[in-house]
Amino acid sequence: MITLEKNKQINLSEIQSEKTEQPKDEKPYCGIIFCALFALASYFICKLDFFIKYNINSLTLAIIIGMLIGNALNKFIPENFKTGISFSAKRILRFAIILYGFRITFAQIASVGVPGLFADILMLSTTYLLGYYLGTRVFKLDKDLCMLTAIGSSVCGAAAVLGTNSVLKAKSHKVSLAVATVVLFGTISMILYPFIYKLGFLGADAFGIYIGSTVHEVAQVVAAGSAVSKPAMDTAVIVKLTRVMMLVPYLFLLSLYLAKKSGTKMSKIQIPWFAILFIVACGINSTGLISASITLGIIEFDVFLLTLAMFALGVETNFKKIQGLGIKPVLLAFIMFVWLILAGFCVSKFISL
Repeated sequence: MITLEKNKQINLSEIQSEKTEQPKDEKPYCGIIFCALFALASYFICKLDFFIKYNINSLTLAIIIGMLIGNALNKFIPENFKTGISFSAKRILRFAIILYGFRITFAQIASVGVPGLFADILMLSTTYLLGYYLGTRVFKLDKDLCMLTAIGSSVCGAAAVLGTNSVLKAKSHKVSLAVATVVLFGTISMILYPFIYKLGFLGADAFGIYIGSTVHEVAQVVAAGSAVSKPAMDTAVIVKLTRVMMLVPYLFLLSLYLAKKSGTKMSKIQIPWFAILFIVACGINSTGLISASITLGIIEFDVFLLTLAMFALGVETNFKKIQGLGIKPVLLAFIMFVWLILAGFCVSKFISL
């Protein structure tokens, strides 16, 4: 009886200690305020003549500052800020992308039309097949890891990896590996593409298709496009979100394949609702029912939200997390990255002829 009582006390104390070890502040507002302050600073700094002259916008500045803080000063960021930073980089970004629809009309979407869709389908299918083939046949990597890495590069980065894993149910370290490679090469793309544009081989619209059909993450597309020009950014976002929506049929086919293979029922499919709501916002904007002053206010607020999300994304881009991946997954992601740059450029150049 005494032993049992002691065990009960021990178990109770363990439970209490576990409760005390949990973060005291699960609410995201501390991290959101932290991001918002730097976003406001970036927003107003970029109103200065120097930044306007050299076409440095608040999104680019915010993500650079965020990356500096996330890598050089990460240990000084309070733990209870992390939830809010992650919330800003994901949820607020998606809300900002929805509001971005108030800049665009169906006429603009139609102008991108078939060329953008053609670039999306071609780059998505070839990149995925290349990644899966090289990963399984040449590098002899695990099939789940190959699928996750290939879909992350070909569709929409970490969101595609996590969406695919909701069907695939791969082990967590494989998901982390795939996400890390997307972060690494997507970040390089975001920085590299504005320099490629300055070479003058593609016009703004064609370059927007190039960015939207090849850059990994939605956030990275926004950052790269905004560093080029507004027309390029608008086109890039339209093309990218068309690519994001292609995740739905892919997940449907993957679910069907896995169900047939295992003889079980299809698992639930995660629909990228933010991409669909973006189209709804475009539709509302196309009606002309909202006054120009209100639309302008929405756009300015959206710029602030995008700046906030870019800063959060920069803070979360901690390059120490990428260390220790092993050479094969990184090499596989690198080959797909090179393919996206070279093949995507050729496709965009062909479209622009």
